[in-house]
Amino acid sequence: MEVQYLTILLSVLWCSCDAIMWSLAPNTQKCLKEELQANVLVAGEYEITELTGQRVDYIVRDSKGHILAQKDNINKGKFTFVTETYDTFEVCFISKMPPERRGVAQDVHLDIKVGIEAKNYEGIGEAAKLKPMELELKRLEDLSEAIVQDFTLMRKREEEMRDTNESTNNRVLFFSVFSMVCLLGLATWQVLYLRRYFKAKKLIE
Repeated sequence: MEVQYLTILLSVLWCSCDAIMWSLAPNTQKCLKEELQANVLVAGEYEITELTGQRVDYIVRDSKGHILAQKDNINKGKFTFVTETYDTFEVCFISKMPPERRGVAQDVHLDIKVGIEAKNYEGIGEAAKLKPMELELKRLEDLSEAIVQDFTLMRKREEEMRDTNESTNNRVLFFSVFSMVCLLGLATWQVLYLRRYFKAKKLIE
């Protein structure tokens, strides 16, 4: 089975993702991959052209192969999952049909939302009996927390990169000093060896 990967940029925290559409050839697989932080809500809605004799399955898994969501013979529906750890996640759509039959490409329409965009604030407001203003304040509070978490993550990555750069610089400095010491030692040995050689040949006093 041919495996093709479509790379898309998903917002980790608050940006919405426009819907995408592609053609899925018979007996092929196409996946959407993205790195996500821990405790991130992901919601997807899909719709696939229905053709007689052809079926499409979807599966959501992490880099370790753990299945987070899966459904066979799909046509239209939704899926949601929450990430447990920082990892690379992929959503794969798999076309299946008998090899002896001649298939037709199916259109796959997918809309994925990540973070607070995936939350159903209308449902939250109805469950908590919140007024429109309170619901909007709740959404803004979640957005503020997402921005703070994003800046915290950026600061952490900056510290990790700085530590890596400092460690690399220290190793390069040590290697440079070691190389200079080796070269000086080799040059000194060559001078002493040549001096003894020339004295043995009585070429110098």
